[in-house]
Amino acid sequence: MSNQTPNDQTPSSQIDHLLTETRRFAPAADFAANAVGTAELYDRAKTDREGFWADRARDLHWHTPFTEVLDWTNPPFAQWFADGELNVAYNCLDRHVEAGNGDRVALLWEGEPGDDRRVTYAELTDEVKRLANVLEGLGIEAGDRVAIYMPMIPEAIAAMLAVARIGAIHSVVFGGFSADSLRARLDDGGAKLVITADGGYRKGKVSPLKPAVDLALADRNGSGVQETVEHVIVVKRGGNEVEWREGRDIWWHDAVPAASGDHVAKAFPAENPLFILYTSGTTGKPKGILHTSGGYLTQAAFTNKVVHDIHPETDVYWCTADIGWITGHTYVTYGPLANGATQVLYEGTPDAPHPGRWWEIVQKYGVTILYTAPTAIRSFMKLGRAIPKQFDLSSLRLLGSVGEPINPEAWMWYRKIIGGKTAPIVDTWWQTETGAMMISALPGVTETKPGSAQVPLPGISIDVVDEDGAHVGNGNGGLLVVTDPWPSMLRGIWGDPERFVETYWEKFQQQGYYFAGDGARLDDDGDVWLLGRVDDVMNVSGHRLSTTEIESALVGNEAVAEAAVVGASDETTGQAVVAFVIAKQSYLDAHSPDGLAQSLRLWVGEQIGPIARPRDVYIVGELPKTRSGKIMRRLLRDVAEGREVGDTTTLADTAVMSVISAQVK
Repeated sequence: MSNQTPNDQTPSSQIDHLLTETRRFAPAADFAANAVGTAELYDRAKTDREGFWADRARDLHWHTPFTEVLDWTNPPFAQWFADGELNVAYNCLDRHVEAGNGDRVALLWEGEPGDDRRVTYAELTDEVKRLANVLEGLGIEAGDRVAIYMPMIPEAIAAMLAVARIGAIHSVVFGGFSADSLRARLDDGGAKLVITADGGYRKGKVSPLKPAVDLALADRNGSGVQETVEHVIVVKRGGNEVEWREGRDIWWHDAVPAASGDHVAKAFPAENPLFILYTSGTTGKPKGILHTSGGYLTQAAFTNKVVHDIHPETDVYWCTADIGWITGHTYVTYGPLANGATQVLYEGTPDAPHPGRWWEIVQKYGVTILYTAPTAIRSFMKLGRAIPKQFDLSSLRLLGSVGEPINPEAWMWYRKIIGGKTAPIVDTWWQTETGAMMISALPGVTETKPGSAQVPLPGISIDVVDEDGAHVGNGNGGLLVVTDPWPSMLRGIWGDPERFVETYWEKFQQQGYYFAGDGARLDDDGDVWLLGRVDDVMNVSGHRLSTTEIESALVGNEAVAEAAVVGASDETTGQAVVAFVIAKQSYLDAHSPDGLAQSLRLWVGEQIGPIARPRDVYIVGELPKTRSGKIMRRLLRDVAEGREVGDTTTLADTAVMSVISAQVK
């Protein structure tokens, strides 16, 4: 794993320009008086960390109570509550119905075209039980992998919970990924069944999904990969025409309603695998992050309850994330439903069918808690305050931010324009790998600070260290590490334990620290400021993308001889993908540079998905390389961000950057 930081600088030097933030916002007295999270939580966790997490776990229903909290005898392979047994879906559904809350609305679903549904806990439980029976009837057993490739519709939530209910492992693949990306995940996980839809609405059009599944399962390109998928269950949503393979493909609306609504939720060990979720790494191959059941659900439910200040009887909660990402797993499906909350689920994009769509939804459903990404906030800032001002947002009492660092200006706009100058903002840091929130203000307790993630949550141990693992102290920058195991931590990389150790634990193996791959700074108050990735992974709109993966896609185009990809600062998306490409002469003779660049942008979108499409593709004659052949990406990043190019003395040809700079202009 690379030890280098962005621009090949130390973390400290990157943040010297960061202004000292003096604005502070103390919790309002009435909010603090009714807040779920209290200062006593920190005291309890500090006194007895394992006892603290045991108490949080006991808020769940255990078929077999645990007697052991943490087994850390074989680090970094942790086990939490290992001798206990529970059923994740039972905790999210059945227990609420049995407690008399079956009529409470679980999902307030809004389709992009404007259609809507209200799904109660009783109705969702019934749907999940029926689908669980369908899955078992198709031979799906505990430990089998089921891929889910769906739009944001209630059936997607039901699919995740039904897989969990029978002890199988779900692998949700973002519906914006291409057939090739889907195929790679099906192959790596060895999926036995796929649940999808004909299509889903996105930006006013139906985005086809079933055709991508068909393509992923069709030509194996002579790879020799054993076909494992036996059935495909399809929800009819888009109404688009789809091909049908008899014996393999099954309509949801035929199978699920006809199945029995009786299904007993069996108990599974706390360490039973719950899901695999793929995330980009420093190599071209995505990593299948593995999470298990008891510890994950414990931290998901607890952090959702105290950070989002969930009051299930009165709140209407909305996390805008797609279920294809970890935020959608933890704070759309598992956390809110474990807490018995009522939440909004929206199918479409923020600007469809009009730029005020989100605020229209907040007004329609009386949303009280909104959790979204800084990219969305910055996009709304660019459109102006006039649009949200058209809607009644007075129901909002808490705002959240997730996915990437939020700059102070966006934080203040969010508070003033969306939160009416009163709603607290919780800026949360966590990862696919951590499973749940790790750093955040606790509303009602923390004096919030624009732009800072602030403090570790109760029961979480965080530090910022130098390259040798030594604490950097307040006012300094370094590498963000987690110093003690936590319940929702990843349990490994699917099928690759060596890569798990190498990627996350090897750098600080002596200290036993988990290295997050992010740089951070401790300000003079000891609060944490996140600085982004320190490896070759970009954070684009909160989505982690590997430079290597995009470079591989570009080189896979027959027009490309060589490519280098960097992440460049972008005022809307945080980082944007910028590619520098050396094209083969035969293609340069036949195409204009602009035309070739545009075709390569589209090519990347087809190979990986629209989220990976470069903002800019520059056709260049050479790439800056050291004498040993290493591409100096920091120099390309200088060009992409419009800065003066840094030190070129280590280049084999120092004139290259002048040529590239001239071509880019």
